[in-house]
Amino acid sequence: MGRYRPPRQHGSRYITPEGERALREELRYLWKEKRPAVTQAVKEAAAQGDRSENAEYIYGKKQLREIDSRVRFLSKRLDELTVVRESPQDTSRVFFGAWVTLEEEESGEQVRYRLVGPDEFDVSEGLLSVDAPFARAMLRKRVDDEVVQKTSERDRVWIITEIHYA
Repeated sequence: MGRYRPPRQHGSRYITPEGERALREELRYLWKEKRPAVTQAVKEAAAQGDRSENAEYIYGKKQLREIDSRVRFLSKRLDELTVVRESPQDTSRVFFGAWVTLEEEESGEQVRYRLVGPDEFDVSEGLLSVDAPFARAMLRKRVDDEVVQKTSERDRVWIITEIHYA
């Protein structure tokens, strides 16, 4: 049996300027700092002799493969991304890059999310991928519109209380 894997569905090709900066910084760090340090460690481990039982050498080579894989991914991904630098013409609706404040209908709980690209989401920081089902439910909505969040227990209804763009 082969190692065939069906192609992954690609996420949106949009990113905020902050997200692009973070990816470029990660790429620079991996290529200019981490890879040379690991390469030096592998070189020193290789100089110790028998490589077949040298844990530092084996682990270093594995690290280099992981770094190279991530560098390839970041290089390709950065080439295909579109940086969204401007707000949409209709800022009364939710689009990519919007900060959205929502209030749950039942409990009154408030949350605030920014809709960002799939390469930069971090829910703990309030950054929600525009490809997420909850974010897709928010798109094109206005203040006072309802957004239904489907969860395994129940459907939660949220009301949009504020929309703004940075």
